[in-house]
This record gives sequence, C-alpha cells and structure tokens, in this order.
Amino acid sequence: MKSEITAVTNQKGGVGKTTTTVNLGVALAMLGKKVLLVDGDPQGSLTISMGYRDPDNLTATLSQVMMAEIEDRSIPPNFGIIHHAEGIDLLPANIDLSGVELRLVNAMSREQVLRSVLDRLRSQYDHILIDCMPSLGLMNINALAAADSVIIPLQPNYLSTKGLNLLLHSIARVRKQINPKLRIAGILFTMVDSRTNNAKSIISSLHSAVGSAIRIFKTEIPRSVRAAEAAENGKSIFLHDKNGKVANAYSSLAKEVTEHDRQIDRSWSDGAR
Repeated sequence: MKSEITAVTNQKGGVGKTTTTVNLGVALAMLGKKVLLVDGDPQGSLTISMGYRDPDNLTATLSQVMMAEIEDRSIPPNFGIIHHAEGIDLLPANIDLSGVELRLVNAMSREQVLRSVLDRLRSQYDHILIDCMPSLGLMNINALAAADSVIIPLQPNYLSTKGLNLLLHSIARVRKQINPKLRIAGILFTMVDSRTNNAKSIISSLHSAVGSAIRIFKTEIPRSVRAAEAAENGKSIFLHDKNGKVANAYSSLAKEVTEHDRQIDRSWSDGAR
C-alpha cells in the first residue's frame, strides 16, 4: 500500500486546521481509503473534536509512543491507536505532548522522532493526516520532517494571508535541511464568506501572487456554524449535517486529493521507466 503522510499546518491559529483534518479524513474514509489521524497538538483539539472530551485522562497517546522512540523502548504494535466509529483511526494527544517537545531538545535525531513512529505505521494506511499546532516548534518540525506533503488551511483575511510568507519560508527551510521530498499539496481556503468583497479580493490576489507556483485547491470550505457545532459535539460534519454545504465541500476536497494522488503516482511511474 502506497501511503501519503500529510501535515495540515499553519502557524496562525483559528484557520480550520483541526476541522480540516477531521473532515478530510472522514471524507477519504468514505471513499474507501484507510486513514489515520494524528493529533500533534498538546491541547488535544483533534482528539476532543473526535469525541474524546477529556484527553488528559487518556493513558495511551502520541506522547507515550514518541517517548518510547526517544528512549529506544519497545511498545506493542499500534499502541495508542483508537479505532473510531466513523471509519478512521486516531492517534490522540494531550498535555503530555508539551513534555515530549521539551525532551526533543536533547534527543538524538530530534527532528526525525515522529517520522520513525509513522514509518512503522504507514504500510497500514492510504493516508495519514497530522493536525499541527499553530507554531513552528520542534513538534511541528517533526511533523514536516515526517510528511510527504503539506496542506495549508487559510482563512481569506488580511492577518491570515500576512503570515503565509513566513510559513512558506519555514517549509522551504525544512525541505532544504531535513526533508527534501516535502511538497506543498495545496492551499485550502477555509471559513469563506463568498458574499463579502474582502474575501473575494484576497482569494483573487493570492491566486495572482502564488497560484502559478503553489497549487490552490479548487474547493473552498464555506463559513458555517454547523462546522463548529460538529466539533463541539465530537462528530465529523458528515454525522452532524451530512447534506450541508460544508459536508459537500469536504467531499469535493477528498476527491481533489485522491485525484492529485493519482497524478503523482502516474508521474512517478513515468519517471521510473
């Protein structure tokens, strides 16, 4: 099984990273893909959004898996992975992950710890999606080092787009110094209110500025209170509002992602001949 590890990242918070990780993951599973979601944030937002209200009481999480890797201890296969009712698997996180980030500072091959963990799992999945915290600390560098690709959720407003260059610079540094195969799968516009001229203007400007160099997904995720309600209820949008505009958008995004995967596979096969 050829799998794709994707970091869903943006150094700015509140742009829909967790919402995208949950709903893209479930949408891919609905297309028949085997999917693992990895919570890379000590706040446990992804874990909470999947219905685990008190992540700090979970005893088997990404923290324990990474600590075992740092300390070269063996753990059972698939330790910490939760099989979720919506057809995806989850490697949860909680506040303990903050302590792991401190331990990474003095760890051997500190940027590669998460990659070593996920390399042992990737043969079981078509897609592994990492929900990153809004920063560029060692946990996020680990996520970018482990990933094949990056999806950048971006809200079409001034503050979100202002930080895009900094994020692109950070990704370029990781590609140059740690993970030369890392590529940007695309920029995803989220929380889009298509009725406002400001959103239309920013989307148009970004297409002009970077659209020739960086893929911008055709799918745009609309602003909707339903998405926030779904997260509060610990469900994907497909359980909460399956016929709504947000569910339709994430279904379209999943199809875009899988079609892009096929194009990459064809390019790889052509290059290998």
